[in-house]
Amino acid sequence: MPYRYAVVPSDGEKITLSAGRLSVPHRPILPFIEGDGTGPDIWRAALRVFDAAVEKAYTGKRSIAWMQVYAGELAHNRYGEWLPPETIEAFAEFRVGIKGPLTTPIGGGIRSLNVALRIALDLYVCLRPVRYIQGVPSPVKHPEDVDMVIFRENTEDIYTGVEFEMGTPANRDFFDWLKTNQPDQYAKVRFPATSGVSLKPVSREGTERLVRAAIQWALDNRRRSVTLVHKGNIMKYTEGAFRNWGYALAEGEFRDKVYTWAEWERTRQAQGEEAANAAQAVAIRSGRLLIKDAIADIAFQQTITRAREFDVIATMNLNGDYLSDALAAQVGGIGIAPGGNLNFETGAAIFEATHGTAPKYADKDVVNPGSVILSGEMMFRYMGWSEAADLILAGMEGAIAARTVTYDFHRLMEGATLLKCSEFGEAVNRHMR
Repeated sequence: MPYRYAVVPSDGEKITLSAGRLSVPHRPILPFIEGDGTGPDIWRAALRVFDAAVEKAYTGKRSIAWMQVYAGELAHNRYGEWLPPETIEAFAEFRVGIKGPLTTPIGGGIRSLNVALRIALDLYVCLRPVRYIQGVPSPVKHPEDVDMVIFRENTEDIYTGVEFEMGTPANRDFFDWLKTNQPDQYAKVRFPATSGVSLKPVSREGTERLVRAAIQWALDNRRRSVTLVHKGNIMKYTEGAFRNWGYALAEGEFRDKVYTWAEWERTRQAQGEEAANAAQAVAIRSGRLLIKDAIADIAFQQTITRAREFDVIATMNLNGDYLSDALAAQVGGIGIAPGGNLNFETGAAIFEATHGTAPKYADKDVVNPGSVILSGEMMFRYMGWSEAADLILAGMEGAIAARTVTYDFHRLMEGATLLKCSEFGEAVNRHMR
């Protein structure tokens, strides 16, 4: 399609989907949004890392045709809108891309540019790997125990729920309907006249595709377990249903490849706990993936105290938001936390820096570009370019091991060398092996 401001590289090709798998050309066109605030700084540093990794891995046989598209402040200045339709179309057309942090518009309109992109492209999985890099300052005793991948549902729950502001006609209409049609439920609201309301949708379809993606990824990557994290002891028909639908999907579609705690419970009731434990042990020894669940508040505690017991986590939007950032804090903070938003059916994916725009540091060349760099590592691995991804990881690990870091780590590390944002990117390139 014709684009108003974005320029399609003439020497690149589209990534396509064939038989459910990505078909990546030797010079794919990848749309990118540099982002707001510190976005341009971290994007410039990351871009040099990406191009260096691809060149070193493939010695000219592969390269990236970068295509700049616009969202946030730069888009608002050019188009008069925060998220132009052609930006959404570019990500849809070229399938895989990457972005920096985006500002949230003040006032009405779009609630969140990030959420709007996810919804428009139906990117139902927010993928957040959390793994410790040796030498990174951490507030916990054993950050090396943390090696988890979170599958956070991206299109339902509170983030995309329905809200009624206190005092508005819609709010009053809702409470009038509730009082008339569901008086027992209305009676649960302590102060209806001064209450705002959020409705939290959690569907079977949304749950199933999220859990399916998590289990398939875990099997493909030879992980040990998938934990369904929920608050089903309280929200029985949303989060409790998520748990039940997740177990049913696992047993229905992956019967011979998994063992579930729902199956353990049926065996316990029929034959006793000893028999259930024995059956689970046999299943795990035979190579089956363990599917289990944890109440959200317990999961928050145990991912700190028993991190090795968690591997892949599948959860809803709000739980996943809290949990992924809390886990990131254990391994160095949100500044080096990567993320991706994916649709495993269409192959569409946008990888992104997971932190905010930090406008007070904009154009100062000081912030850590690690989040967007590691998101690029995820992107290359998703494309099947694992050699380039491995080089990026080696470069990050080498730069940090040499104690050549940006200010966020420098202030917490003895004997470290302080680098600018751009200099850290250069250090990553030097340590690619």
